[in-house]
Amino acid sequence: MKGSRLAVVVTLALVWSCLVVYRLYGIQVQSHEVFASHAENQQQRVVTIEPPRGTIFDRHGRPLAVSVEVDSAFLSPHKLWQDSDGDEEAMEQVLGELERIVGSQPGFQGERLRRDLEKQTGFSWIARKLDPEISQELRAAKLPGVSFVKEYKRFYPMGSLAAPVLGIVGMDDSGLEGLEREYDERIAGKNGRRTVLRDARRSTAAPPTLPVEEEERPGDDLHLTLDATLQHMAEAELAQAVAEHQAEQGAVVLMEPDTGALLALATYPSFDPNRFAEYTAEQRRNVPVADSYEPGSTFKIVTAAAALDAGVVSPSEIFDCEMGGITLRRTFIGDHKPFGLLTFREVLTKSSNVGVIKTTLRLEREFFHDSVAAFGFGRPTGVDLPGEHSGIYHPLDSWEALAPSYISFGQGIAVTPLQLTTAAAAVANGGTLVTPHVVDSLERNGERISLRPDPAPQQPVTPATAALLTRLLEGVIEPGGTGTKAAITGYRVAGKTGTAEAPSATGGYSDSRFVPSFVGWVPSRRPALVGLVVIISPQAGSIGGGSVAAPVFSRIAERSLLYLGVAPEVAVTGSSSRLARGPDLSPPTLASGGSP
Repeated sequence: MKGSRLAVVVTLALVWSCLVVYRLYGIQVQSHEVFASHAENQQQRVVTIEPPRGTIFDRHGRPLAVSVEVDSAFLSPHKLWQDSDGDEEAMEQVLGELERIVGSQPGFQGERLRRDLEKQTGFSWIARKLDPEISQELRAAKLPGVSFVKEYKRFYPMGSLAAPVLGIVGMDDSGLEGLEREYDERIAGKNGRRTVLRDARRSTAAPPTLPVEEEERPGDDLHLTLDATLQHMAEAELAQAVAEHQAEQGAVVLMEPDTGALLALATYPSFDPNRFAEYTAEQRRNVPVADSYEPGSTFKIVTAAAALDAGVVSPSEIFDCEMGGITLRRTFIGDHKPFGLLTFREVLTKSSNVGVIKTTLRLEREFFHDSVAAFGFGRPTGVDLPGEHSGIYHPLDSWEALAPSYISFGQGIAVTPLQLTTAAAAVANGGTLVTPHVVDSLERNGERISLRPDPAPQQPVTPATAALLTRLLEGVIEPGGTGTKAAITGYRVAGKTGTAEAPSATGGYSDSRFVPSFVGWVPSRRPALVGLVVIISPQAGSIGGGSVAAPVFSRIAERSLLYLGVAPEVAVTGSSSRLARGPDLSPPTLASGGSP
């Protein structure tokens, strides 16, 4: 009996052994690759490595946008449960501390953390890309279940300087606005992939013996044409003017007339890109590029260029300006003040609408239309910034009978500040329409690659006409002209004032909202820069371009010429010269028609 039982036990043991051997054979031999792959997936993980974005520099190598390594914090709810032994009061205290320390950071959501804690999920972001002081306090708190990972955060060391131009970067490190968006593919770099080991606690480490799947490539650097010092000057003077006149906003453009390189592109009010979430999209608009307005009498530069080029007028020809207005097709068009007999030179210097209208009536409609279009109006300038507005310039076949008369003094057409500056640059440089740009070059691995636009010169005006028109527009700045407050001691200035009525929300033109402006270039006969100042809806003091915008141009241009080392061309005597002031040149540290 005992022998039979023993035989049964031995038989069962042999069968069990065979089953075990067979199973082991199946696992270790037949399914080796499958289980080896499972083990590798448990022990190894391929992670994405994000590179730092490229740095954006001004024309002198000063950093305007950099990427810095910061902490991002996350919660492991299951670990918090374990460390707190499921004590709900203790876990609530942790969440309360998180809200106290991190609650001000973008992306923090206390209710989401509570839901993830209830579900005991394995991972939940607390907040990404923490401010350094917040990160330091959170680390010091040593809260259970809280861990940190390094990420890159975009930082703008000069704060709001040129913020609408530079743009912003999202939480995923992608460009959303401005240059950050326009050049995102080049600035962002290329992600890498690396293999890391994971232990039983799911912690990771990157041993040197495991392969690098793909090396990350840091983003390319951008070198701009903008000058931080000139940008600071423009923004400071613009802010002062907007505040002084209680205006809605303002814009300034400074450009090299020969190349189209933008030296400053200012908007006020502006915003701090380091805290862009606190501002609306409207507050972040790049006004010189994205907004259009009726230019008023500054547009008489274009009208005069067309008339002089066509040979229908001469500087000394006399016009009867009819003491305050003209009636065309039973429509009265007024002047900003009554004038009698004026030469064409005086029509420009005193900014007579009637004189300009009478000049335009001598031009063929198609010629005038094409002349305006040749200056770039009605289409984007091609600037290397997103969101450019093309302005409003209607095709010839949709023009009403009085369209040329209104357009001649800057009504019935809408332009961006950048468009008007580019058109003025074409006169200043002798007749060539340039492409404005803010990026000079790209740098990769120490090698600079030029990104300046290829020259595609268009000639909206002949060199002879441009030179003559410059001399006529110098009279605008001289005594008797509308732009005397744009004068700069020691330099000849050419330019034009404008004061347009702003459209009303209910139709027609507003009785209380105006757009004073001034556009000019200096030194007028060998220009180093062309600039435009636009002030939107001033509510205090004068509303005229000659009183509001021209002085701002003068202050910015004067300081800019001193900074650029442009020597005076006119002898300066006495001690009253404003060039001797020694201004602070340092950037910040870490309608019824146009009137003059």
